[in-house]
Amino acid sequence: MKGNHVLLEKIGWVKTNEPLPVDCKYYNPRIKFDGKYWYLTVGIEVNPVKVKLDGRNVGVDIGIKELAVTSDGVFYNNINKTASVRKAERRLKRLQRRASKKYKKGTPKSKHLLNLESEIRRQHRRLANIRTNHVHQATAEIVKSKPFRIVMETLNIRGMMKDKHLAKAVANQKLYFFKQCLQYKCELHGIEFVEADQWFPSSKLCNNCGTLKKDLKRSDRVYHCTCGHHCDRDLNASYNLRDYQAV
Repeated sequence: MKGNHVLLEKIGWVKTNEPLPVDCKYYNPRIKFDGKYWYLTVGIEVNPVKVKLDGRNVGVDIGIKELAVTSDGVFYNNINKTASVRKAERRLKRLQRRASKKYKKGTPKSKHLLNLESEIRRQHRRLANIRTNHVHQATAEIVKSKPFRIVMETLNIRGMMKDKHLAKAVANQKLYFFKQCLQYKCELHGIEFVEADQWFPSSKLCNNCGTLKKDLKRSDRVYHCTCGHHCDRDLNASYNLRDYQAV
């Protein structure tokens, strides 16, 4: 690398929009196209930020109805349910329907079809950017509260993606990306990041008395316990994650 130029194998020197950091080691360089721009992504080593933590534990429950709920009582909404995202998704579907009618086997793509495909890529890019930005904002806010430890459930993304009723929602929520962002931001700020055991029943356990409610259904949004404890299901789970102790 020289200034804002980078040498790419088999391509040569390519100018970048901004100069890359100097005096650091680069890892795993990748080039990707997001439908509008080309990006060079690299990993670099950085020193942790020295932050005074307040000694709290914070539990983070993630899901489909809400992106995340913390034991501090903060709810981060599902961005896919907002009017702006739904409007963008409707526009994407319209463009895809129009493009599908333009394809003709054995004939080259028309200029109009190429323009439609370009517009579809830009719409995919816009939706991806909205979702990515929402995850970054949520995880940054959680970390900025400066807890000593953050606990979240272990994700079985592969199993969730096998459920045809959940697969699309799970992909659009970017749950695994949420975990990655939260983890690296915790490491950067010196916060302990813990993943609870995959079989820890955070949703079914009463945080007040410890009773395990085995018959809790996915449709039950409020946790009702025989001890009189009533709480939002996801908030109750975040309390249990906050109090989680690995055996």
